[in-house]
Amino acid sequence: MSQSVTVIGLGPMGQAMAAAYLDRGYEVTLWNRTPSRADALVARGAKLAETPAQALAANELVILSLIDYDAMYTAFAGAEHALAGRVLVNLSSDVPEKARAAARWVEGLGGTHLTGGVLSPPPGIGSPDMSTFYSGPREAYEKYRADLEVITGQTDYRGEDQGRAALMYQLNMVIFWPAMLAYWQAVALADAHGISASEIAPYASGNYAGMGQFIDFYAPRIDAGNHAGDVDRISMGVASMEHVVHTNADAGVDTAFPQAVLDAFRKGAEAGHGADSFSRLVELIRKGA
Repeated sequence: MSQSVTVIGLGPMGQAMAAAYLDRGYEVTLWNRTPSRADALVARGAKLAETPAQALAANELVILSLIDYDAMYTAFAGAEHALAGRVLVNLSSDVPEKARAAARWVEGLGGTHLTGGVLSPPPGIGSPDMSTFYSGPREAYEKYRADLEVITGQTDYRGEDQGRAALMYQLNMVIFWPAMLAYWQAVALADAHGISASEIAPYASGNYAGMGQFIDFYAPRIDAGNHAGDVDRISMGVASMEHVVHTNADAGVDTAFPQAVLDAFRKGAEAGHGADSFSRLVELIRKGA
């Protein structure tokens, strides 16, 4: 466990991470393209490096919180020599192959790269209940595991493949963003009828809380290739989503999102699977049909 760390990138997530380390008594060195974002942290005792090279030189453990991996190359342009001997924990969001390429680049410069995917919004950073995926060299992960648990109390190591943590993060984003967009759609529809977001919030929360039982039910059936229409049918989904689209249209609400869902159901029906469970859509999605 280290008691000093460098944090590069001070958007809301990077600021929250730096603050969490300060809360735990770490010596924290910062760098950000816009230095003023460090003001509140410096007031608490953090040190602001003038250049990325200085930030890298300050500590072996370096946390990156950037918008994407391309931003890493931009930040370190001209400072590549300073990566030697550093352990970069890259918590920036990007695709698996870019994580693998970044790891090769860092390793070629004498550094070590760990890929991470944080499953927490900024207010949850530092919480023992939040979790982060990691992948890359196990030795580096184990050496700094206690330090990484400052960011989120739970860490989920997914193996040596540098792209695996990025993949696991993106799998969660595939679920998160459409799920929240579905709620925004419901809020817009409710508002068109004079119903507030707060009024429907308990129903939305209950809906999402109950999704676990559906996932637990369908997952083993999907793994077994069982898409029998004994519980639900794609044809039922077509009818239901047609009602959803028409309800939104009648209220003057944009229908693009529910229409996309309806189109997916119709594609399944048109492929001859109307009597199958809507889990059959997984097979069509796999094929890019």
